[in-house]
Amino acid sequence: MNTYSKDRVLIEGLTVLTTIGVYDWEKTIKQKLVLDLEMAWDNKPAGESDNVSLCLNYFEVSQTITHFIQSSKFELIECVAERVAEMIIKQFSVNWLKVKVSKPTAIANARNVAVIIERTANY
Repeated sequence: MNTYSKDRVLIEGLTVLTTIGVYDWEKTIKQKLVLDLEMAWDNKPAGESDNVSLCLNYFEVSQTITHFIQSSKFELIECVAERVAEMIIKQFSVNWLKVKVSKPTAIANARNVAVIIERTANY
């Protein structure tokens, strides 16, 4: 892990419409997923230099996740979490991350359902 292993970059409330669900009717509609990510990143070089090229590009991370989820079909939010974590670790050289995937419309009398996973890079 990086020298400043307690440094984090957060993306909260990333909302994506996609096809997700195990029921036949769910496979014909788009539903909302909301993602929260916490990613380990050494922010000191960017903070000291004020150089954007040393940051974890959270705009690019967000766009990559959004495009990936929108262009895929899933049955389980657990699968979404795993695939997103795997992709971010590989594409952005993140050593550790926590991903929360929420499906607010999954249960009519609940505000939200979600899964949270933590993964580390296997370099």
